[in-house]
Amino acid sequence: MYAEYLLKAEKLSKTFPGVKALSNVDFGLRKGEIHSLMGENGAGKSTLIKVLTGIYEKDHGQIFLGDQLINPGSAEEAQRLGISTVYQEVNLCENLSVAENIFIGREPQRKGKIDWKEMYRKADLLLKEKLNIEIDVKQTLSSYSTAIQQMVAIARAVDISCGVLILDEPTSSLDQNEVKKLFEIMRHLKSKGMGIVFVSHFLDQVFEISDRITVLRNGHLIGEYQTSQLTRTELVSKMIGKQWGESAQAQKKQRIKIEKTGFLRTNRLEKKGSINPINLSIGKGEVLGLAGLLGSGRTEVAKLLFGIDASDDGVLVINQEQIKSMNPKLSIEKGLGFCPEDRKVEGIVGELTIRENIMLALQTKKGIFNFIPMKEQKVIAQKYIDLLSIKTPSMEQRIENLSGGNQQKVILARWLATKPQLLILDEPTRGIDVGSKLEIRNLILDLAAEGMSILFISAELEEMVACCDRVLVLRDRYQIGQLEGEQMSVSTIMEMIAEGAGES
Repeated sequence: MYAEYLLKAEKLSKTFPGVKALSNVDFGLRKGEIHSLMGENGAGKSTLIKVLTGIYEKDHGQIFLGDQLINPGSAEEAQRLGISTVYQEVNLCENLSVAENIFIGREPQRKGKIDWKEMYRKADLLLKEKLNIEIDVKQTLSSYSTAIQQMVAIARAVDISCGVLILDEPTSSLDQNEVKKLFEIMRHLKSKGMGIVFVSHFLDQVFEISDRITVLRNGHLIGEYQTSQLTRTELVSKMIGKQWGESAQAQKKQRIKIEKTGFLRTNRLEKKGSINPINLSIGKGEVLGLAGLLGSGRTEVAKLLFGIDASDDGVLVINQEQIKSMNPKLSIEKGLGFCPEDRKVEGIVGELTIRENIMLALQTKKGIFNFIPMKEQKVIAQKYIDLLSIKTPSMEQRIENLSGGNQQKVILARWLATKPQLLILDEPTRGIDVGSKLEIRNLILDLAAEGMSILFISAELEEMVACCDRVLVLRDRYQIGQLEGEQMSVSTIMEMIAEGAGES
């Protein structure tokens, strides 16, 4: 039925509590092709991969390997069938040798013992013939670079599986030369008839290496395209779900005069492997947006400014003071607040109450030995519950019992209680209902009108245009341009992301 395909998925669906992660998705991988899987956060890419490889059980649909109907119940079973996956985080044992990592659990035996000589010979042959790599396979894996470790993981996957190889963000920790080497290996494996699924957020890499592209959005299949017949602009449009010319409905409110001298500025601030040198400034009362696809470096910039990640080089200046080494506690002292992208993992403390969650940052700012009295805590918590219209029967309700929109409001309340001068908002409206989105958008504009500086990150470009005075555009970890005033529209932002206009 599907003889032309190595791997074919038909009408796959997968639901988690409250979330339809995949909805009747089709996917096909042919022999001797590199097929890129594209989509923003929550598109369904990871879920599709995990269903295909047996990590998740599908709700319904069919998977074919050639003409064979399969239903892998685990990653190990998928590997036995010929489907192997190499993830972004290399899952190998750095204290073992290269050869041991390749054959762990499958070591050549002789007289009931590991045949070390044969294992080294086979590992050496595999790396040379399959991947064209010459290294000492007796050396521990930790003695080699991340790139080589990635290649060893691929070698192991290739040796286990000779049919389908899935590479999930394999280039995220590689430099340009290492990416070039990986692509050489991928083309070599392709020439031998292997089908490769390539997942990446780097547009240039996708267009360089892939034969076809499948786009997912919000768990739905948007389409399958020949790479040569798709422009970058069209791809970005399909991923985000917006066409050129769409404009934001909301209008910016009147502001106090923005002080262009700025509250915060950077000069070539960078973290290797995370974000390349970036120059930005945020004026008092200004909303500065960071626009770009997932993986462009938006969140990395936010974490660098707040001190969650340490910079390798460059200058950070806050209120005319140069900061040599930023950290979250110092950020709070200097008047910064940070609402993270993943509120469930990095934002809320689920087992604590709404009151306790609101008080976390302010207590940190005051210091552990200056405990805020319970009466004062309740006054502060109630103030922000009322201000943000947080729907709860009691401030002593555990935050995990609230809706996503109300959880997001609690995180905002936590930082507003510290009276920040700069509020960093990373996807503050993701995954919440329309009403809560509008309330948070209006709050952003109100805070800016009162003189607070805002760094705003959102995948929804209408929000960026509606809320921001300027937008800094990022792509593939580089700052590629800036838009403001009449230049700033959904179409111009998307064109810049797609084409890399102004890249430097």
